Amino acid sequence: MKFENVLLIDDDEIYNLLHTRILYHTRMVSTIWTSYNGEEAIAFLTDFYEQHKTLPSMILLDIDMPVMDGFQFLNAFKKLNLPDTEKVNILLVTSSNDPRDADKARSLGIKHYLVKPVELDVMTGVLLSLEV
Repeated sequence: MKFENVLLIDDDEIYNLLHTRILYHTRMVSTIWTSYNGEEAIAFLTDFYEQHKTLPSMILLDIDMPVMDGFQFLNAFKKLNLPDTEKVNILLVTSSNDPRDADKARSLGIKHYLVKPVELDVMTGVLLSLEV
């Protein structure tokens, strides 16, 4: 199983570096892109689709970010006028251990809610459970 393109959406450069290393270490990811907030990610996805006629197969999304947070991103993503948005695997990867955030994520269709820092074995298990 291989995830050709993965988008990290997180304003924390340390976690972006850590998650990039973990994802590459799973040997299930080809290319990783990074956006630092939800607004930047929406623009990236629109441009990416225009260039490649596809979307990333997976998004790792933080909740607490400036400009547009993770939940605002999810709402904007659902409104994108692009095909196959429902096929993108979205993982919430956050430092929030608040059950209300996990409940809200589930209500928005998010199946995987991971608390930072995500360890290699956890990430590998989640990736193996996803569809490409």
